[in-house]
Amino acid sequence: MPLGPLRPSPLVEQAAERLRAHIADGHWPVGTRLPGETTLAKELGVGRSTVREALRALAGAGLVRPRQGAGVFVTATEPVEDWPTRLRRAAVTDVYEVRMAVEVQAARLAAHRRTPDDITAIESALAGRRAATAADDVAFVDADIAFHAAVVAAAHNPVLADLFAQFTPVLREGLVELLALTGLRDHDPDTGDAAHEALVRAVAAGDAELAAEVLRAELEDPFGG
Repeated sequence: MPLGPLRPSPLVEQAAERLRAHIADGHWPVGTRLPGETTLAKELGVGRSTVREALRALAGAGLVRPRQGAGVFVTATEPVEDWPTRLRRAAVTDVYEVRMAVEVQAARLAAHRRTPDDITAIESALAGRRAATAADDVAFVDADIAFHAAVVAAAHNPVLADLFAQFTPVLREGLVELLALTGLRDHDPDTGDAAHEALVRAVAAGDAELAAEVLRAELEDPFGG
């Protein structure tokens, strides 16, 4: 099946999409060497520079890889998604399971490593969460996440902090939807306050196992306690 000429619009994007489709439908299986730039340019009805940029885009997506002196070879039939993209596509339940692993360990480390400034920041975040009691669900969720972020920050592990920041947007959306569906705050505007206060006390006291257990119990029952 010939590739066919392209319409006069963003040619690089069109060329990349046409080549990607040929790879996805098995026209060029993994391991196949693509036709040369001149051949592709002729079939697509574009210049070699357009083909070169399209191939560069496919390489960036992990679909092809150039081998010096040998040509360009297909390495995958589906683009490789980066971590933020995969998180945006993930189910909220999957993200929540990761959150459990990250935050429980962060709470344990925070109890060992917290500084006076960390405790001040966590207490301030708790106060902010309480101040958001009268606010709408979005503002309350933002305040809740800010509290948890302060606990993660107190662990002083940049990898844990980065992981938490990466899945925060998906987590935020899921928690807002949860509150909207359950109406939980209609009868308990400051839901979960006791558990959050208990976490602050455990971290401040340096009790790592208690901090981890309090947080685990809280996350098993979102906004519970």
